[in-house]
Amino acid sequence: MAGPPAIDLVMFDCDGVLVDSETIANRVLAAALSEAGHPTTEAECRARFIGLSIPSVIARVEAESGHPLPAGFEEALRERDRAAFAAELKAVPGIRDAVARIPLPRCVASSGAPEKIRHSLALTGLLDLFAPHLFSAHAVARGKPAPDLFLHAAAAMGAAPGRTAVVEDSVNGVRAGRAAGMTVFGFAGASHAGAGYGDSLRDAGAAAVFNDMAALPGLLGF
Repeated sequence: MAGPPAIDLVMFDCDGVLVDSETIANRVLAAALSEAGHPTTEAECRARFIGLSIPSVIARVEAESGHPLPAGFEEALRERDRAAFAAELKAVPGIRDAVARIPLPRCVASSGAPEKIRHSLALTGLLDLFAPHLFSAHAVARGKPAPDLFLHAAAAMGAAPGRTAVVEDSVNGVRAGRAAGMTVFGFAGASHAGAGYGDSLRDAGAAAVFNDMAALPGLLGF
């Protein structure tokens, strides 16, 4: 990239960008799917489902297997997530300091349900940084990798897509940001990002990939 883009709005994904939740969530998901008759490992969930909403995951599993998941699966999974998050969830290191150094409007745009986004940010002491500008894929017709959520959030914030930056940790999220015409920065520093993870974000279209939140302000020109 030749230099920092001209940016009016910074849009943050939540899981894996603001809160280090993907390892927890995918462990819980793998257990729930396995118990429901779809043997799955945490690694398989990370590879296949990061960046997708729970309804999208359920739809994919059911389409591939040809069988519905048990009644109440989604609600039970959300309760298990809440319990695990309450016990284990942490903010991504350095996120509060990084946000403080970026003097631009900001919002959250996440595949999670509205109550999950708010709960995760409250648990980790980050809610004050972003509320009330919290946008969920539940508000749009199509979740990531479609651009709908990011376009919805930008419109609500009064920002042009071409002057919006997205911070994402998933291939699906990067693709959604690029499809929306936004500049995407790929974060590969959360606990689920193993060897080669940053390369996958770059290959999906991230303008730059970084592993430490302290680098984000500089990428944005601050």
